[in-house]
Amino acid sequence: MHEVVADEHHNAGSGEVAAWKGVMERSFARLDEQATSWASSRSGDEPACRCEQQMPSRCDHVGSTAVVAVVSPTHVVVGNAGDSRAVLSRAGAPVELSVDHKPDRPDELARIEAAGGRVIYWDGARVLGVLAMSRAIGDGYLKPFVSSEPEVTVTERTGEDECLILASDGLWDVVTNEMACEVVRACFRSNARGRRGRRERIRDGQGREQGGFRQGVLRRGHAAGEAGAGPAERRQCQRGRRGSPTGDMILGAEQKSYAP
Repeated sequence: MHEVVADEHHNAGSGEVAAWKGVMERSFARLDEQATSWASSRSGDEPACRCEQQMPSRCDHVGSTAVVAVVSPTHVVVGNAGDSRAVLSRAGAPVELSVDHKPDRPDELARIEAAGGRVIYWDGARVLGVLAMSRAIGDGYLKPFVSSEPEVTVTERTGEDECLILASDGLWDVVTNEMACEVVRACFRSNARGRRGRRERIRDGQGREQGGFRQGVLRRGHAAGEAGAGPAERRQCQRGRRGSPTGDMILGAEQKSYAP
């Protein structure tokens, strides 16, 4: 997924905020098309995917959630389809950058019913009584009720941003947003104590020395507010062109594949 998003961003030739929705939508559509065409792309007797080895006629029953985040010096762009989730820890409080696609979410329920589908409560809300999420990549047998179109958010970064967590419902079903963020902050504090005494001097863009831990994630320095980042590093990360999440970026993705 991350490779497809990078390719679509390159093809778009623009890093403007308004362009990111199209980049994410095209990326998810490409992955969905690949997933639904694998069954017909095999050569000879070779199965298109491992599920066909056990269930030859049900390869279209395979799908995956996906949440993708692009972190630039100024913005965080998130695309999500399914019940995976992106949570930003900001000033000690969790900020949801995506909303889970559950079949009983009012707007998703209305969309499914408008397409002629039904949500049946069988061990929870499920599309046609089968799938416990309303959007996903693949799952050709449930289209058009299950859509691969992502919801996209663009969030401006601040100096109070601490970490970004991407995870599937395997985490979120048992851990709250607040608990997940607190665990990460505890790890930051533990790492900072372990590295105390091994601090090194870091030069900022103007050649001045600035104390801090060298994380080496962004070429321009730390993510804004990252543990151990000095003020100069935060300013340097946040510079860039306002309204244009371009420059050095981190791209991360979390996917949860499943089969019947």
